[in-house]
Amino acid sequence: MKNILFATAFLAIPAFAQEEGATGGGIMAFLPFILMFVAMYIFFMLPKQKEMKKQDAMRNALKKGDKVLTAAGIIGVVVSVDNAIVSIKTGDNTKLDFEKNAILRVLEKKEGEEETKSEG
Repeated sequence: MKNILFATAFLAIPAFAQEEGATGGGIMAFLPFILMFVAMYIFFMLPKQKEMKKQDAMRNALKKGDKVLTAAGIIGVVVSVDNAIVSIKTGDNTKLDFEKNAILRVLEKKEGEEETKSEG
C-alpha cells in the first residue's frame, strides 16, 4: 500500500509542476541559473579581480634594490625598471631581463624604503 501511495505521489508531482510552470512565466524558469551565475561572480570573479589589481599595484611599485621572485622561480635584486621590462641581478655578474608580468612577488623591499615608511 505504501508503494502505491508513493508511486502516485511521485508521478503527480511533475504534473503539478508543469501546470505551475506554465502559468508562472518564462523568467521564473531561468531564475535558478541567474542566481547561480550571480553567486559564481561574487565568490569567484570578484576576489580574482581584487588579487589582479593588487599584483598590478605591486608590479608598478617595483624599485631598484627590491628583492623579487619571478614566475620561473628565480630570486634576484631589481637593477632597473623600464615600462614593461625589469632587469634583475641574480648572481655576481648575471643580469636577466623579465617582463613585469613575470614578477610574482616582492620578497624584500629596498632598505631605505622601509626606513622612510616606519618613520612617517
